[in-house]
Order: sequence, then C-alpha cells, then structure tokens
Amino acid sequence: MNPTKHYNTFVELNAENLGEDELLYVGKIYKLPDTTLSTNKKVEEVNLPEYPIFGDDFSKIDSLSNRLEGTVYYLISGHGGPDPGAIVKYGDKLIAEDEYAYDVTLRLARELLGHGAEVHIIVEDENDGIRDNRALELDTDETVANTAIPLSQLQRLKQRTEAVNTLYLGNRGKYQRLLVTHVDSRSKGTNIDVFFYHHEKSKNGKRLAESIHRTFLRKYKKFQPNRVYNGTFMERSSLYVVKNTLPAMAYIEIGNIRSKKDQRRILDPDNRQALAKWISEGIILDYESSKVKTLE
Repeated sequence: MNPTKHYNTFVELNAENLGEDELLYVGKIYKLPDTTLSTNKKVEEVNLPEYPIFGDDFSKIDSLSNRLEGTVYYLISGHGGPDPGAIVKYGDKLIAEDEYAYDVTLRLARELLGHGAEVHIIVEDENDGIRDNRALELDTDETVANTAIPLSQLQRLKQRTEAVNTLYLGNRGKYQRLLVTHVDSRSKGTNIDVFFYHHEKSKNGKRLAESIHRTFLRKYKKFQPNRVYNGTFMERSSLYVVKNTLPAMAYIEIGNIRSKKDQRRILDPDNRQALAKWISEGIILDYESSKVKTLE
C-alpha cells in the first residue's frame, strides 16, 4: 500500500491501538484500508479539495485536523529550471538534486494543507507532481510565479526571494513561516544527517529550526535507537535566501545526493514521505509552542 495515499486512513481506522508517534504494538490486530473504496467513500472524495500540482493520484487531500488553521507557509525547493543542482549517476540513469527537493516539498505541502494551513509552493512544476519512483526523471521546466527561472544564479535567488516577500507583505498580520528544502552535494563519500539553518537575528526562525530538529531527534531515538543522529540546527545568515526573505524561516538540508548511504534516505519514496511528515510535525510543534508562549 502506498503510504502517501493510505497512511492517514490507516491511522483513523486503528487510532485506539496505536502508541505515541503512531507506533504499532506486537500482538495487536490492525485493520487495513479498503483500497477498492466503497461507493460512499468515492462520494466523499468528490467533495475533497483538489490540488492538481500534486499529480492525479494525490490531488485530493483529506482533512487531518485544524491545528494549523490561520497559518501561512511558503515552501521553496532548491535549484530548479536551468539549475538542476548536482547530477549523479544512479544505475543507468542520471538523477539530480532539484527533483528530490521538489518531491519532498510537495509531500510537505500536502501534509500542511491537511492540517488546515494556507500553503504557497514557490517553485512549481506543472507536470511532475508527487512521484513514487526511486529515480526521478530530470527536466528543466520548473517556474516561479508562472515565470521561467533565469540562468543567472543571483537572478534565480532574487526571483524566489521576491516572490516570497510579495506574498508575505500581502499577508501581514497572519502567522507566516518559510521552509526551504535542499539536497546537499558535498564530496562523494560524505554522508550527512538532516540539518537546519536559520537567520542569526531571528528568534522565531531559530525556534522553527529547533522545533523540527527536536522532532528529528525524538524520531531517531524511537525508530533508530542504535544510531546516533548528528543533525544540527545553526545560524547561517550568509545564504542569500536566509538573508533576504522576510518571514521567519528554516533552511533544511535532507542529505548528500553523492553519498550512497544518503541515497537510501533520499531515493526511497517512503523515506521522502517520512521526511515530509517529520518536518510537518516539527512545524506543528513550533506553531503550537508559539501559541502557548503568546498566552503566557
């Protein structure tokens, strides 16, 4: 079963028999979603909001909660258009950074929408959607605000920064955050954990990065107890997008595409879905902790 399509239904069916972080218990019997769908379910799906950007199989989104109601999130995936980022050989195919950053970004957007957030995907590809392949096909037709992405690196960064800032100014008074998702491309043998940057002067950006980092720490302790998680969150205001965008933000590196070890995390579609889900849980933690702080 495809977890992107059926995970939330599985959780609903088995809520009483799941532990913290939706863990399964040995010895319990669990129900599986009916993938054939009953007539009633088909009628329900007709009325679900539709987002073609996610592709035909994922365009309709179940409402999971209203925990992010009233919030606005801007999502930027790294590279795109004439800049695919690092390109490496995988079997007999070529794979590129930007396709994997984009896929995780779409999955994250879908999670946030399910919890009631308003989401703006800054870099878009009309025909790629969420893809459950290991080797994602390269293309260069991504756009920003329905405009072609420039060849110049500086102009590319300015374009997406201006798109975010324009939307941000139009949403003044709302709770707004920016997430930038990147795949790293350092030397071939270097594997890295997921890590996070924020602006040195942004308390809200620091809390956002820290909340997602804390979520990853907790998840690794639970799901990979024999492995030390070395991901960090730190200041890195020298990055153009970090320095020049207006919303509080977190900049996320999800792995090194040149590393065979990291490729296991990046290329497996189930892992990309898990990354998006964990990031979204960190985002919810950040928002709900900020509400508690406001009440205090």
